[in-house]
Amino acid sequence: MRPLPWPVRWLGREDTRSRSRTITYGTVPYQDSPRRGERKRLKREQLLFGKISLISCTIEIQRQHSCHLAARRVARWPGSTAATARAVRARYGIRKPLPVAARRARGPSGAPLSSPASGRTRTMSLDRLTPTAAGLPVAGPAPDCDVLVVGAGPTGLTTALGLARAGHRVTVLERWPAPYARPRAVHYDDEVARLLAHTGIGSALDDVTEAADTYEWRNAHGETLLRFDWSGTGRSGWPRATMFHQPDLERALAEIADSHPKVTVLRGYEVLSAADGPDLATVTARTPDGGRRAFTARWVVGCDGANSLVARIIGTPFTDLGFTYDWLIVDVLPHDTTPWKPANLQVCDPGRPTTAVSGGPGRRRFEFMRMPGETTEALAEPATAWRLLAPWGLTPQTCDLERNAVYTFTAGWAERWRSGRLLIAGDAAHRMPPFAGQGMCSGIRDAANLSWKLDLVLRGRAGEPILDTYGEERAAHVRHAIGMSVELGKVICVTEPEEARLRDAHFLAHDADPDRALPPVPPPRLPDGFLHRTSEGTVGEGAGLLSRQGRVTRAGRTGLLDSVTGEGFVLMSTEDPRAVLDAGQLALLAESGVHVLHLVPAGQGSEDPYLAEDTDDVYLPHLAEVGYAAVLVRPDHYIYGTAGSVQDLPQLVGSLRRFLTTGS
Repeated sequence: MRPLPWPVRWLGREDTRSRSRTITYGTVPYQDSPRRGERKRLKREQLLFGKISLISCTIEIQRQHSCHLAARRVARWPGSTAATARAVRARYGIRKPLPVAARRARGPSGAPLSSPASGRTRTMSLDRLTPTAAGLPVAGPAPDCDVLVVGAGPTGLTTALGLARAGHRVTVLERWPAPYARPRAVHYDDEVARLLAHTGIGSALDDVTEAADTYEWRNAHGETLLRFDWSGTGRSGWPRATMFHQPDLERALAEIADSHPKVTVLRGYEVLSAADGPDLATVTARTPDGGRRAFTARWVVGCDGANSLVARIIGTPFTDLGFTYDWLIVDVLPHDTTPWKPANLQVCDPGRPTTAVSGGPGRRRFEFMRMPGETTEALAEPATAWRLLAPWGLTPQTCDLERNAVYTFTAGWAERWRSGRLLIAGDAAHRMPPFAGQGMCSGIRDAANLSWKLDLVLRGRAGEPILDTYGEERAAHVRHAIGMSVELGKVICVTEPEEARLRDAHFLAHDADPDRALPPVPPPRLPDGFLHRTSEGTVGEGAGLLSRQGRVTRAGRTGLLDSVTGEGFVLMSTEDPRAVLDAGQLALLAESGVHVLHLVPAGQGSEDPYLAEDTDDVYLPHLAEVGYAAVLVRPDHYIYGTAGSVQDLPQLVGSLRRFLTTGS
């Protein structure tokens, strides 16, 4: 009997009920192995993502050298890279070959394993070694892409870039042959500015955006009813409010996507159908030449707008709040570049509720509500736009009319955001009035929430159940934004003079202070989902809230937190986490892409990569105020969980481990 030249034995033992196969790694007699053809067939079945789902396997590691060879084989799996092998070594504590004298059987922790003769083996899950548990397709040919995105608007492109930057292949299908040239959204907040920065957009928006400082609401007599202070920097480290020109934003995102090697954007492809399957989803589209082409993907994300085909295929019920109004949207380019005062204004005139805000540098956006007795056809006429613009000093001689169109503002959300391998985001999942400026913002948040979860699933670091938290979290958050927009709309869309008089009296009596005049609105928070829970099963304190971003200094580099750490989870602690976390917990954080920071006051840093100076006193004073010793922040910047003392950190990290393993 001669040993195999590789340390893997395919026993071929299959349980047809559980559809699992047991694999034992180790040197075995040749005649005990299946026939050569059977071995090759079984091996090809796994390596080419065969249909049988490998739920677990038994691994017996005889030597570190054998482990190294196993990792090298992993690197040769279709679609794998050297980084895959490094991840496998990190997951199982595999080192490169030891000298012959030191080749003793050791487990992931370095402790010697029992000898094969004892009959005892170390059992480990192979979920991290195979793509099956990650929700990857395991049948037939490789898919055309990892994720297929339907729609190349801001939500679709942000989703695509988030996944591509994580290393996944993304195809974007857009029905229109060229980007839409007319502006729609004109505002985003500091949270979304932070998320857009992750796309790599850099300084591309500097010339097409401008920070907003105030947003005033006045009545028909010019009296100020409400004054919102938008000045300064928000908690996300960016201007609290930014006015922009959407076509320029989309153009910048499209240029980044077109230049990214992992992204393929196909314009002029109209999606006709999408079919969910056990291993792959199939999308059929009409090509620019009128033909048809089928695409396969592991996941499909419908960012295809309010008339979403993907949402209809999912069959999701839609909750409509019945808040519906027609408004004429007019965008102009004034010839006079003198700044408008105020730059952003809401005119609560019962004779014609009107919006007059910035549309980005050099542009103005006007919105005029359709009044009783008017038809949408008459309102959409260019002559109507000019008539309504005249009181503002805007005529064909003083400005260029860029667009005029009637939009119907509605409010509602989808009840189900996922069905199998099909998901929806953006306007496909929710609609809201524009009065809070949260429509596009909510779509970008969808993209951020979904991208990091799909990344974990595609990499095998979490199971598919984690994707169920996407709709759960985003639906709750977007209902908050919709509710706020509707309440503001109820103030604006008043056409009865007596009702308007009573409204004006209320706001004037509160000195135009939104905190006093408007009902209290709780901060947006994720009530449930991928969040740390206490031993009683309740969501932990602070979990689900949006985190802060300030400047830090780490290893001599100073900048906003995201620019210093990069993307991924961030664990920030007021004490050194290494003092309470064991090697296994630190390894879990490392392989999960968690950036671990020990926060210290400015001027007390060093070259230690764990140390980060709180350069502008954003973090340490806040943590002391709320009583947290540590906070674990998710890749979308929402807090996963907190620790009241550094001794609670192991429990927090253990909670993250369980969530990644079970999805709950």
